[in-house]
Amino acid sequence: LASPEPSVSVSAHNAAIGLAKAPGSTGPWEKFCFGLDASSLQERLFVSEENVDGFLDTVLCPSVCSPSTLESQPLIEVLDVTEDRIQIRVK
Repeated sequence: LASPEPSVSVSAHNAAIGLAKAPGSTGPWEKFCFGLDASSLQERLFVSEENVDGFLDTVLCPSVCSPSTLESQPLIEVLDVTEDRIQIRVK
């Protein structure tokens, strides 16, 4: 993280923390952890095609899947992610 960059915004019903990558750090963030202390952290994934595909592979097709089941699975593509919406195309 870039140390002078993080910001915090707190209101009556919401809290937001803005983080910035340190110079030299490249690529999208895949996940983040949050919690009250290090022993109670929860992991969350950012929305990306890879994370959506991984989630669907886990949920829709357990370790024992037939080839016909794999062929009939939808193709999901993450098109756009903003603060207000996410756009996903399913084929």
